[in-house]
Amino acid sequence: MSFVKVCPLAELPDEAPLAADIDGTPVVVVRSGGEVYAMNDLCSHAAVALSEGEVYNGTLECWLHGSCFDLRTGKPTGPPATQAVPTYRVKIEDGGVYVNLDEPSEYGES
Repeated sequence: MSFVKVCPLAELPDEAPLAADIDGTPVVVVRSGGEVYAMNDLCSHAAVALSEGEVYNGTLECWLHGSCFDLRTGKPTGPPATQAVPTYRVKIEDGGVYVNLDEPSEYGES
């Protein structure tokens, strides 16, 4: 799989998650601090949509139990989650946000 267009960059709000589906894989895309990140949209603790959570301080908080995940690495920053969620490589091209599920994010550790 190569990069797949998720949305126009202009439609991606700052500091708010956006849910997407890429060939059956749930993905959440977030613009934070001038960067765009993508990770799997399922919390590793309770398998609920992270895209329904809140973004703050470079993390995405799960709405159900409050686990926070680092946007760059997918690693939990506190309990109850103990496992990272996969992160994906993102590129901005021709005004669009593209995600590649086959390559880990450029920040690694996914």
